[in-house]
Amino acid sequence: MVDVFFSADVETDGAIPGPYSMLSFALVYAGTYDGNTFSRPQEFTRSFYRELKPISDAFDPEALAINGLDRTQLLLHGASPDKAMDEAFDWIQEFSGAGKPVLVAYPLSFDWTWLYWYFIRYSKRGSPFGHSRCFDLKTAVAIKTGRTISSSSRTKLPIRFTSDRPHTHHAVDDAIEQAEIFANIFESGNE
Repeated sequence: MVDVFFSADVETDGAIPGPYSMLSFALVYAGTYDGNTFSRPQEFTRSFYRELKPISDAFDPEALAINGLDRTQLLLHGASPDKAMDEAFDWIQEFSGAGKPVLVAYPLSFDWTWLYWYFIRYSKRGSPFGHSRCFDLKTAVAIKTGRTISSSSRTKLPIRFTSDRPHTHHAVDDAIEQAEIFANIFESGNE
């Protein structure tokens, strides 16, 4: 069985799905692992991106200030969540082929919560990642470096794991940056 990894990033207008909305998300192909060999993509260019219509009227102005997305424009021009999640499901399944898709995020808990909830709530077929096929980069950093989880944040990432890409709070940019970090971690030995 081959794992097919997808680096994910979401931009939201609040802390939790339901009362708040996921405004955009990106998935970037981040490699495969067959149990013996990890294969890094030559480039991190295969991606899926959507901007979504908000699902509620509630929002946190601080969250919007971080991601710079315009809720008013998204209400007019954003994709409906059901269409976007079905399209994402199809893209993931088509790209994975016979492999099993695995979601990668840093930290996993935030992005997984949003994407899983949206897939279950809006996609006709549920989550392409099942209920648990996921990889937390923060935990991987802690294990690889012998650090605690609380000291394994992105700001304290060892140089050998970092990406040269800036963290822009645009979902595609951040998912690509994260895919590079993932590949660097996966290919490295322990300190």
